[in-house]
Amino acid sequence: VRKLKPSAEDNFAINETSIITQGFDSLFRTIGIVGWIIGGFSLLVGGFGIANIMFVSVKERTSIIGLQKSLGARNFFILFQFLFEAIFLSLIGGLAGLSLVYLCTFIPLGSLEVNLTVKNIVLGLGVSSVIGMVAGIVPAAVAARLDPVAAIRQ
Repeated sequence: VRKLKPSAEDNFAINETSIITQGFDSLFRTIGIVGWIIGGFSLLVGGFGIANIMFVSVKERTSIIGLQKSLGARNFFILFQFLFEAIFLSLIGGLAGLSLVYLCTFIPLGSLEVNLTVKNIVLGLGVSSVIGMVAGIVPAAVAARLDPVAAIRQ
């Protein structure tokens, strides 16, 4: 079609943007997977931190738990008390994180636009609550199973 001689060098090329698009899609997919892995480890570390705080809280309040149980507090009440505290701690952390993200939405990033939607807020607080519940269930169960007499002696 272009009437080039067999020994002549090609002076044309075909640009296929689909190859570049596929490369970027692969790159962004990898970045997304790495982000999920880092986020998962962050949630795991936060869960362990809340669990440790709750175990220390149970240890420090062992005598108070013994007094509550000797005065008629049921295991469910003690369990609920510590589970509520763990969920509340994680919600405070979730709100702090959401506040930082909200402040970051005001930073101009050129053509990149960061939005904080109601769906993201509910998702963040929901994940925080679940992490607090999972991290606090074992310390709360330990507190609820304490023997009142042994707890008062400590």
